[in-house]
Amino acid sequence: MRDFDLTTLRLFVSVCETGNIARAGERASIVGSAISKRLAQLESQVGTPLLVRKRHGVLPTAAGQTLLEHARVMLDGATRIAQDMERYVAGGSGQVRILASVSAMTESLADDVAAFLKQPAHRTIQVDMEERVSPDIVRGVREGRASLGVCWDAADVSGLQSRPYRGDRLCVVVPRGHPLAGRRSLRFADTLEFEQVSLPVNSAVQVMLQRHAADLRRSIIHRVIVTNFEAALRVVRAGLAISLVPREVVPPHASADGLRCVPLDEPWAARRFVLCYRDAPTLSPAARMLLDHLATLASP
Repeated sequence: MRDFDLTTLRLFVSVCETGNIARAGERASIVGSAISKRLAQLESQVGTPLLVRKRHGVLPTAAGQTLLEHARVMLDGATRIAQDMERYVAGGSGQVRILASVSAMTESLADDVAAFLKQPAHRTIQVDMEERVSPDIVRGVREGRASLGVCWDAADVSGLQSRPYRGDRLCVVVPRGHPLAGRRSLRFADTLEFEQVSLPVNSAVQVMLQRHAADLRRSIIHRVIVTNFEAALRVVRAGLAISLVPREVVPPHASADGLRCVPLDEPWAARRFVLCYRDAPTLSPAARMLLDHLATLASP
């Protein structure tokens, strides 16, 4: 595996952006000959030309364009590492990265994190959140790409530690006038007669629904696949399909918007979320404080 020098990569990016070695040298206060030497060493290292020399400057080759994209990502990561360490050394509390399911993100996590950050003792903490499906959340925490993960407790979190978080309950959202709109509650089998708007097939909700449909020897009739619950509700509002979503994401004024939320009468409709992490002693002080804050909000 090649070890790339960040200074050389930074100069390579500057040369590509300016299109001129001399201008890149002026920007970095380095003579052009020194940059040319570094670039020659870089080309030797990767084993292919990275720049095409033109009469009035340079352009990246196809390989150079590929390296340019990766170099920008690496340099951005290095900058974030430096910023995190500076905040940590300054007494600052640092940065916490969270991977979370669409359900947790939509329902409560954003508000819970905001409440945490509003506390005076936490104002120097930065929290970054990214939406992922449960398998990717667990993998990301295991590989150290995030300090905390928030996912459905049915996910395989073996090898990680976990603590309870909030929960939700699935319901069936139908448009006004739909044959199911007048029901007080519904069994899952009742929904399989109708076209549905669904989340991606690898999302926690969809995996669970597919499994229970298979148990009934039935299949879900997918009409529309969307990436979030807000989009699902828009499709239902348009009268194109029904959808099974957490009751907590349905707005209080749903009936005024022409939507009807019917409880799903199944034992598995109630779900719980967990906070997963690698090992408490290895968490940064900021991550431990956030973990404790979120864990206090666990559903009874």
